[in-house]
Amino acid sequence: MKLSIIIVSYNVKSYLEQCLISLQRATEGIEADIYVVDNHSKDGSVDFLSKRFSQVNFVESNHNLGFSRANNIAIRQSEGEFILLINPDTFVGEHVIGECLAFMESHPDAGALGLCMLGRDGEAARESRRGIPTPLTAFYKMTGLCAKFPKNKRLGRYYMSYLPWDEPAEIEIVSGAFCMLRRAAIEQVGLLDEDFFMYGEDIDLSYRILKGGFKNWYLPQKILHYKGESTEHSSFRYIHIFYDAMLIFFRKHYRHMSFWLSIPIKTAIYLKATVALIVMLTTQMRRSLGFLNRKRRRDPNYLFIGQQTAIDQCRKIARFKGLFGDFVVADATTHPDGHNDEVFASYLTSSETRPLVVVYDTDSYSFEQILDIFYRQPRNNVFIGTYNRKTRTIIRAEEVIK
Repeated sequence: MKLSIIIVSYNVKSYLEQCLISLQRATEGIEADIYVVDNHSKDGSVDFLSKRFSQVNFVESNHNLGFSRANNIAIRQSEGEFILLINPDTFVGEHVIGECLAFMESHPDAGALGLCMLGRDGEAARESRRGIPTPLTAFYKMTGLCAKFPKNKRLGRYYMSYLPWDEPAEIEIVSGAFCMLRRAAIEQVGLLDEDFFMYGEDIDLSYRILKGGFKNWYLPQKILHYKGESTEHSSFRYIHIFYDAMLIFFRKHYRHMSFWLSIPIKTAIYLKATVALIVMLTTQMRRSLGFLNRKRRRDPNYLFIGQQTAIDQCRKIARFKGLFGDFVVADATTHPDGHNDEVFASYLTSSETRPLVVVYDTDSYSFEQILDIFYRQPRNNVFIGTYNRKTRTIIRAEEVIK
């Protein structure tokens, strides 16, 4: 087996479905198998998807095992020469997998490979390239120096923002949202550390791969990452797990530091976690007491682009769900630039006053074309949406509409 693809999923069945569809397209002609480890979802993910993707190997856990442990279960079952860890809230371009495999095969010292992750507006995410969070690098990040001097090779090392986006480059940390691994590398350095429940495990593995004599690479191929659709970032549990992961990494790799140097680092982590918790609790209390004005959420406008069959279906969904939008019959042949084409200029004016979601029929435009259209010309307040005419599902970062 050339490639084993592993997805750990939790309560994101529609996003996972889209991810699997994109992977099917991207692995056409490639010897690959797919494993989905479901971390005890409550949305019927396994029953729903196992009937639609009979070729996928589903592992249904009775508990939420966390990211590391769930991935390790599938890694042990898989046999691919290369392993791809990918989040369920992503979709990939049709040629991404092939390009990544070709790069790994032409670079035998490559232990891990990441790529350009796009956010919901088509902007490249800083997390696509990162440096090892050494105590000094972490200090620059936590004090804001990294954000203030992103192009500085020392102060901005956390996100390695001084690297070009359109060229392959050696990096230090590969994001777990899309991480292609050489099996020989993880057989040498070990699997994901299960002390990390979620967050930090990709940093730890990347660091161990480098220490094992391999290289980590960034490749300018693109995927969409909805950024943790299944994760609640404003909860006590998130704060606890996130900052605990920082402490686990520090204790594991920098325990040799002197007592007097380790104290300020640990103090900074605890302080940062405490401040985050206080801000979260204060905001929740002020909102519950009515001291924070709740601004009415501005529902987005929609621009639906696709062939006639998809447009007819979207009209019915929009009418039933009370969505306001415009409908244009087009495809990649007639309008290869998508919504960036001049004929769509009038439709885009609405984005000046409220969000605009451009929903592409994925049978009229490939996933790769959708990503390229947004990446080439990102626009303020304009966001990616997709429509699957077979499942009659509209997906955007904030919600799934059927």
